[in-house]
Amino acid sequence: MLIKAEINEKYRDIEVHVCKNRLDDEARRVLGELHTMFGRALAGTDEKGNKCVLSPADIISFYSERQRVFALDSNGRYTVSKKLYELEEELDSSGFVRISKSEIVNFRKIKSLDLSVTGTVKVIMKNGYETYSSRRNVAKIKERLVKEQEV
Repeated sequence: MLIKAEINEKYRDIEVHVCKNRLDDEARRVLGELHTMFGRALAGTDEKGNKCVLSPADIISFYSERQRVFALDSNGRYTVSKKLYELEEELDSSGFVRISKSEIVNFRKIKSLDLSVTGTVKVIMKNGYETYSSRRNVAKIKERLVKEQEV
């Protein structure tokens, strides 16, 4: 990886360019890290009705329940206005992975995976939160594990 810095009076703001001949795993990882660092912020509403700014890097899980989408972090649960599929598309490069029809999790917040239950995976997050992956998403999780080990 080549990193260059160009200091010139013609630039008013910082510009970051990621250049590669194709969008591969390395480029996705770099883009994800940049998005995390310089972050996308999400608007959320806490359980008391207060509006909050959420950082995707702090989110453990996004899940849908009763036609609403919630974000879970170490401080609590927040309602977000985006649909789960929109969050999945936006946050794929930031380390989020779909584990079921109704949930995506922050891959960097996973503590361990328990494969003892036949056909499903128990996902244990670093804060102790436990959830389950559906059978159809087990392959995605395993694929993501392999990619992370290669990096």
